[in-house]
Parts: sequence; C-alpha cells; structure tokens
Amino acid sequence: MPNHSATWPPLPYEEWRDTAATLHLWLQIVGKVALTQRPWLNHSWHVALRITARGIGTGLVPHEAGAFQIDFDFIDHSLLLQVIDGRTVSVPLQPQPTSQFYRDVMSSLSSLGVPVKIRTMPNELPDPIAFDQDETHRSYDGEYANRYWRVLAQTQCVFEDFRARFIGKCSPVHFFWGSADLAVTRFSGRRAPEHPGGVPFLPDWVAREAYSHEVSSAGFWAGNEQYPHAAFYSSFRT
Repeated sequence: MPNHSATWPPLPYEEWRDTAATLHLWLQIVGKVALTQRPWLNHSWHVALRITARGIGTGLVPHEAGAFQIDFDFIDHSLLLQVIDGRTVSVPLQPQPTSQFYRDVMSSLSSLGVPVKIRTMPNELPDPIAFDQDETHRSYDGEYANRYWRVLAQTQCVFEDFRARFIGKCSPVHFFWGSADLAVTRFSGRRAPEHPGGVPFLPDWVAREAYSHEVSSAGFWAGNEQYPHAAFYSSFRT
C-alpha cells in the first residue's frame, strides 16, 4: 500500500500559519527579482515561479551581467543563488525577520555581480509591510516548509496530466507568488468583460491584462487568515 502521508502530507493551516505568512513574503521577494528582469509575457506568465525537485525556483533569469537563477531548497533548507558562470551563494533558510532575508537576497545578488532592485511593498496582501522594514514575519518551520513543497510537487504532477488533455491555449503549471497558489489555466480564445480590478496592492491594469480573455483555472492554495484551510479550487471568467 502506498504511504499517502508521505506523498500527500497533512498541511493544517493552524499548525504553520506563522511560517506560511513568512514564507509567502520570502517567495514574493524572490518572485519580484525574476519579475523585474523578465520581459512581460501575456497574462503575467513571466512572474510565476516553478516547482523543482527540491523546492521552488525562478528558472533562468536574464541579466546583462549574466543569467542567474534562485532556488528555495526545502530539503536542505537553503536559498541557492547561481550565475551561469558557475558562481553560487547559499543563504540558510531559518527563523529570521523578513527584513534580514530581503537584505541577504539583495546582497547575495550584488556579490555575484547581478544586482537587482525591486519594489519593496508586498502585493495582494492586506496591511503590507515593506520587505526591508518587516521585523514581524520571522517564522520558519522546516518540517512544514518541506510538507508544503511536497504537496505542491504532487499537485504539479496531477495538473500536468490535466493540462495535457487540452489542445487549445493553456498556461504552464506555475506558482503565482502574489496569492501563493499553484495553478493551470485554459483559454477559450474569446475576449472577456473587463476585470473590475480592486485586488489589494495590485495595479488594476495587471488584473485586466491577466483576465482579458475567457479562462477556466484549476489550482491549489494553502490557506490564509480569512480562509485557514488548504484547498483545491476551480474558477472561471466569461
């Protein structure tokens, strides 16, 4: 009999809520680094992170001084920054203020010769604190970070199979760091009514471009304070 708790470990939100909130911010910092460097891709596909064999990463990010990538490793609990000339920097993932994590990421990029500047305000979150000033969010439970990644990895495999059954335009399976969900989206090809906007700390034009056409999405989300439960979801806009 397969061990389902090993492949689909329990992820009760109340047990890791502080780590979930902190990790969401750390993922936003790394996601914004990739966003700043990449050309705009339709429906904001360029902003997404990717699930890896050890965690969550940016994939290759362009830079005038040499392409690089950043990977969260939720097995050894480190953040690995790599440039294509072979240089690397590793930052431990451990309990620490988000402001310190932000400084570590920025200084590591600079030390590798690929400096990047990002907007320091989080997106799509209520009452945000600038990354470089955030002393509040500082939790990191390695066991739950690892569980979270394992659930995402299994979900990635399920969504890849689901995606393969559709021959029309379909997004990659990717992790959106703004709302912290893993999603795949199918498109009908028809225009949709203009999105009303109003997403917290997200420019309305971004939401309108993302939902410019009819979509049907499937996703996984680990929960938040407003809905403290991990859940699969389906949504559409027509």
